[in-house]
Amino acid sequence: MKQVIAVIRSTHLDKVKDALVNVGIVGMTVSNARGFGRQKGQTQKYRGQSYKVDFLQKIRLEVAIADDKVDLVVQTITDAAHTGEIGDGKIFVLPIEAVYRIRTGERDDVALSSSES
Repeated sequence: MKQVIAVIRSTHLDKVKDALVNVGIVGMTVSNARGFGRQKGQTQKYRGQSYKVDFLQKIRLEVAIADDKVDLVVQTITDAAHTGEIGDGKIFVLPIEAVYRIRTGERDDVALSSSES
C-alpha cells in the first residue's frame, strides 16, 4: 500500500478530484497548505505598497491506495494539475505499513476498498 501526497494549485482541486473519481479513486483527504519552491513567493501590491508573500496558498491532497494503482493515480493527478508553469506542484509517494477501518476492524487492502461490508 502507498500514500500519494500531491501539493497542487488550489484552482485545480476540482479538476484533480473529478479525474481521480473518474478512474475509480473515491477516498481522499484534502487540506489547505502554504509553501514555496522554485517560485520563492511572489511580490504583490496592496494600496500602492509592495510586499513579498513568501508562502503561497496550495492544496494538499492525500490518497491511500494499493500498490498496483500508484502509476494510475500519479498520472491522473499529473494530467489534471499540469499547466506547464512553475508552481504546478509536487507528488510524493510513501509506503504505508498498515491501514485499519475503524468501523469494521478490517485491515490493509480490504480497509481501502470502497465496497461496503
